[in-house]
Amino acid sequence: MNSLEKLIEECSKQAFDLNFTHAKKWKSGDKTRALVGYLPIYFPREIAHAMNALSVGIMGAGDRKQIIRGDAYYQSYICHLPRGVIEMALDGSLDEFDGFVFPAICDCVRNLSGMYKLAGKGKFQRYFDYPQNFDAAIGGVFYRQELEKIIDDISAVNGMKLSIENLNHSIKLFNKNRELIEKIYDIRQEYPWRLSALETYYIVRAGMVITVEEHNKILEDVISCLSADRGEPMDNIRVVISGSFCEQPPAGLIKSIEMAGCYIVDDDFLLGSRWIQGSVAGNSNNPLGELVSAYLNKSTFSSAVYDVGNPKGKRLVELAKKRKADGVIFSAASFCDPALLDRPEMQKECDAAGIPHINFQYHENTGQFKVIKEQAGTFSDSIKLWA
Repeated sequence: MNSLEKLIEECSKQAFDLNFTHAKKWKSGDKTRALVGYLPIYFPREIAHAMNALSVGIMGAGDRKQIIRGDAYYQSYICHLPRGVIEMALDGSLDEFDGFVFPAICDCVRNLSGMYKLAGKGKFQRYFDYPQNFDAAIGGVFYRQELEKIIDDISAVNGMKLSIENLNHSIKLFNKNRELIEKIYDIRQEYPWRLSALETYYIVRAGMVITVEEHNKILEDVISCLSADRGEPMDNIRVVISGSFCEQPPAGLIKSIEMAGCYIVDDDFLLGSRWIQGSVAGNSNNPLGELVSAYLNKSTFSSAVYDVGNPKGKRLVELAKKRKADGVIFSAASFCDPALLDRPEMQKECDAAGIPHINFQYHENTGQFKVIKEQAGTFSDSIKLWA
């Protein structure tokens, strides 16, 4: 068994390899394999896996790539993520990808799908619209039709057909993946010093660029390592971070929050990997229908979804209580309309529940964290002194 430190080191390399070396090597092993890039937040990776395709999360360039041409494609008053994603398309990093899926988040991502099409990147560029109606006869039918479009896109690339047997097998693997990730979060809730939030981030993000089989093995090894105590307990408060579901915070920001005296016991950094809460029904005669049902009935909350019948603020409060958090940190990308428009209502729910909270904004290539660290440190001290 690999040591935990070695596992984390390998995951950090995979997570931030903006050339996606591992995925491209995987594709080269079989001419029927395909690479499908997807942007935040959620994409049902089971359907790609069942068709001999690897769905690869494109989470932006962060602070690891200089943005030159990408800045020419967008105005200055939007988030930073689209600039980095365009830069990656223009500099050849994504040339070996067969197609791209752009899940519905906001107008910026909607426009990215058109830009990729104009630039001729990939054999298909699919804007993937989530249903905003959770009635199975309305939103469910619409969502299944959206999935069928992507299935046709992948089939046109590699000639593979989606079978019931293969999709059931893929659902089983990704059910296991979510189960293992949640087990790590459960361990961290009890013993947050054994694995830092940043180390957890590396481990989960690595799973977005390698096969689910490989990632499940890594997760199992990590859990095995966490059975032994590691690190020293600190006098930190426990917080839930909300609002970072799309453009990813820099690694330095996550580390700064923890160094300021906050154990991050839950977050929405890589929400797509944890979107379905629980398992998708397996061994079904209609596995595609089960994926639709899971989305309608087991989705987590996000500002990218209009779920008026299941308010996000109440669900955030429930999550904070479940994780026994002392407070909530609202951390959103600058100019992120979905997160920033939802924030006031979510803050009201926290106030009503007596949960302290603070907020700040960032962009993916933020380089200075002093102010954020001071703000998080003051938040931590105030809770320890007066809560």
